[in-house]
Amino acid sequence: MILCDIGNTTYHFLIKGKHKKYFLDEKVPPFDDEVYFVSVNEKASKKLIKKNPHAKNINKLLNFQTSYLGLGIDRALACSFQDNCVIVDAGSAITVDVMEEGNHKGGFILLGLRRFMKSYPKISKKLKFEFEKEINLDKIPLRTKDAIQYAMLKSIILPIKEVSLNKNIIFTGGDGLALSKYFENSTYKKDLIFENMKRIIDANNCIA
Repeated sequence: MILCDIGNTTYHFLIKGKHKKYFLDEKVPPFDDEVYFVSVNEKASKKLIKKNPHAKNINKLLNFQTSYLGLGIDRALACSFQDNCVIVDAGSAITVDVMEEGNHKGGFILLGLRRFMKSYPKISKKLKFEFEKEINLDKIPLRTKDAIQYAMLKSIILPIKEVSLNKNIIFTGGDGLALSKYFENSTYKKDLIFENMKRIIDANNCIA
């Protein structure tokens, strides 16, 4: 069984326990095994199905109730099977969702780290920098490189801390591990989406 999470920038596959990513403009190969996928990108879904006609979309099997209008399948899937916590999916965008007693209370969307990094050089080439994962956020910066990263991380961390209060925070996504280190009450689950996909597939036994 092959699992695929189709996002805004990549196809993310889990194949025999190993991760494989393709950018949306890359060719996706045909697979012999069964392919199950979720997607926020209809065009990319069609491209996957063209190469893999047997691929099955499990979007319709996800029964996630929320008053939030326009919640993406990726966010709904990440929040599934959770009771009291904050889910942070840190990819090209950083989505933050609050769960209380198994109910989705809402959430918000921040720019991803790389989006932040690409924005600064557009203001001035002097503001181009390489991101460092270990930044001292307790000290006011005294050089431009640190000042940018300080502001970038603070703008991400503070709103998450505000909504998390005493809740545990579950991080996932490519930059989830780096961000989780700034929170004491956090865990990082690299395969959160795929784990929940498996639970849904198992619960439905098969896909019509």
